[in-house]
Amino acid sequence: MRIAYGADESTLVTERIAEWIGGQGHEVVINMIDRPWPSVGAGVAQAVVDGECEAGIVWCYTGTGVSIAANKVAGARAALCVDAATATGARRWNDANVLALSQRLTTEDVAKEIIAAFLAGEPDADEVARIAAVEPARTTGDGDA
Repeated sequence: MRIAYGADESTLVTERIAEWIGGQGHEVVINMIDRPWPSVGAGVAQAVVDGECEAGIVWCYTGTGVSIAANKVAGARAALCVDAATATGARRWNDANVLALSQRLTTEDVAKEIIAAFLAGEPDADEVARIAAVEPARTTGDGDA
C-alpha cells in the first residue's frame, strides 16, 4: 500500500515510524515534513483523494490541527486516533482514509499498534452507504451540483 505521510515537526518517533511502515511492506511517500500543520494535513489528504496513495498518516502536536486540515479536502475522511480500537473503528465504520496522530501523546509502540490496526482495517459496506449521506455535494464547475 502507498502511504502519504507527513508531520509538522520531524521527531525521532515520526522518523522511526516512517521506517517501520516501510518495513511492513508499504511504500511511504513523504509528502510533508517540518511544514505548518495546515499544509501537512491538506497535502497528505490531497495525495489520498487524488489516488496517489491509498491512505495517509499525519502528525502534529495534538493531532487535531492536521485532522481538521485534512478534513477540509473533499473526499478525505481523517480520524484522530489514540488507540488501536479507535483506529479499527475509524476504518470499519467511517471509512477513514487519513489517520491523524498526536506527537504529544503517541509513543512509538502505541503508534505501531494504531497504524497496524488502521492499515489492516476494511470499511463495512453498510457503513459506507451511510457515509455518502455526509459527503459534501460536488459541483461540476458550471453551477450544477
